[in-house]
Amino acid sequence: MRRVKGRDTTPEMTVRRALTKLGARYRLHRKALPGNPDIVMPGRKLAIFVHGCFWHGHDCARGSRVPKQNRDYWVAKVGRNVARDAKSQDALAALGWRAETIWECDLKDAGALEARLRDLLSLREAERERAPGRLRGASRARGGSLIRGR
Repeated sequence: MRRVKGRDTTPEMTVRRALTKLGARYRLHRKALPGNPDIVMPGRKLAIFVHGCFWHGHDCARGSRVPKQNRDYWVAKVGRNVARDAKSQDALAALGWRAETIWECDLKDAGALEARLRDLLSLREAERERAPGRLRGASRARGGSLIRGR
């Protein structure tokens, strides 16, 4: 298992290319956050995990496959991974972050992936518009000018 990469995998690179195409800016593998998310957008408080279906026990055809050799080991390993993933998601939610998981099998349909990422990015924009607080031009409403020195 030494050859199994933990970062810069093909599925992760596919998601990163799609995000860049949408104009999103992101950080990679933030160790300060629980679970070390693959892609982090600090301004949006969004953490994205790109999971391989086999390694993280997804319920698709590839993820539900269990190797015939050393079956007990693999069942236990995938079970530990699933438990660790759930713990990381809960810890991120407790810190006020949105945690999203993109599965390897979801990457087969590029259009659906782009639509999902667009929804994730626009969700934050919608939250920002609905949030009460400072209004645009609030300094003008108090009689101030937007031009410095006036």
